Amino acid sequence: MTLEEFAAGEQKTERMDKVGDALEEVLSKALSQRTITVGVYEAAKLLNVDPDNVVLCLLAADEDDDRDVALQIHFTLIQAFCCENDINILRVSNPGRLAELLLLEPDAGPGAGEGAAQPPDLHCVLVTNPHSSQWKDPALSQLICFCRESRYMDQWVPVINLPER
Repeated sequence: MTLEEFAAGEQKTERMDKVGDALEEVLSKALSQRTITVGVYEAAKLLNVDPDNVVLCLLAADEDDDRDVALQIHFTLIQAFCCENDINILRVSNPGRLAELLLLEPDAGPGAGEGAAQPPDLHCVLVTNPHSSQWKDPALSQLICFCRESRYMDQWVPVINLPER
């Protein structure tokens, strides 16, 4: 590996960390403003009713989910709809960290009681924009810019890994 390749790799890692930080900030604000929709079914309903107010679609899956054919079909349909409606899409590779950010338990675990509710479906998360002032949010602007740059490089659904804290 040359020094230039190493430096380019470091720049890419630093940039991805910044994008991950921006995503954390956007999710935190969306959660506090109640402008977040969680779940494939709930997301599909919102996209059908009000796609113009959706500014970001997150598709979250780990290695096990990558083998789930039904989930991949849902992802394909959601991606196609988002591309058709100019909705920015990101793929998150660590749904457990996403659950932490959304203040949800990633899974019930073996210690959970038998009557415990099923964990929420985090495979699709939508962030909506009910107020025009949110467009001035620098973190959201950074994510939108990252998505746009990724599309220019023919990477229609960029994958990011949320940094562990």
